[in-house]
Amino acid sequence: MKELSFDTNEPIVSKTDTKGRITYGNELFLRLAGYTETELLGAPHNIIRHPDMPRIVFKLLWDTVQAGREIYAYVINRAKNGDYYWVLANVTPSFDAKGNIVGYYSVRRRPTPHALSVIQPFYRELLAAEKRGGMEASAQLFEQTISQKGGRYDQFILSLQA
Repeated sequence: MKELSFDTNEPIVSKTDTKGRITYGNELFLRLAGYTETELLGAPHNIIRHPDMPRIVFKLLWDTVQAGREIYAYVINRAKNGDYYWVLANVTPSFDAKGNIVGYYSVRRRPTPHALSVIQPFYRELLAAEKRGGMEASAQLFEQTISQKGGRYDQFILSLQA
């Protein structure tokens, strides 16, 4: 399996409904994921979830957007053929006129090499903790690490991209 690349100025865009089913994907999303639009529309967004992605990060992501707040997160995705690509995802809830969440909008960009040099070993540690002690162990390591980095996940994530 090989790592896929894309231009730093090219955003990957997708939208989902409130259950995480894909309702839109731009051309770059389709190309990197390796699926046709027909295959992706209506499919769960986790169709591109890479097994090396710690569950605790997705829990934080979903908890945050379901609470109506945006989040930035580094994510490794898997293409249909097994290839993979890293992204810095900005996921935001979409609201109707009454303020109800009606879906989620994600814009992803290519992470910096520095960010990946920090995130990749961190995610490997989280995965190892998850394998040893489940989500609880991974969550404990996550909280401990973020606390040491200043206490705020969003600040830690964005500081790596600078």
